[in-house]
Amino acid sequence: QERLVESGGGLVQAGGSLRLSCLASELSFAVYTMGWFRQAPGKEREFVAAISWGTTLYADSVKGRFTISRNSAKNTMWLQMNSLNPGDTAVYYCAAERDADLTTMRAAKSIDYWGQGTQVTVSS
Repeated sequence: QERLVESGGGLVQAGGSLRLSCLASELSFAVYTMGWFRQAPGKEREFVAAISWGTTLYADSVKGRFTISRNSAKNTMWLQMNSLNPGDTAVYYCAAERDADLTTMRAAKSIDYWGQGTQVTVSS
């Protein structure tokens, strides 16, 4: 059974917005630092954003445009993406790492769970 399931991807025009969701199941959501990563065709997977309780961290490329949030009652994390541009086109992955700080999460060397990914395509 998938522990993390993403949804909300799709095709959007440049300048538009999308909201990704990540639903967690079969894990103690409250003890996990959660994050988003993305992988564009022909490129390495890269960090997008991470959230622990009360603190967030963003990649420079998305700072000011993307907002990460979470709700323990819903076992859900979101990524609100505004002012999208073609450079944001990628498969977006949800990730969970137990008791990690944000910089450790960003390094992605000990992620406990990955989602299956959701495609985001931004047309020019």
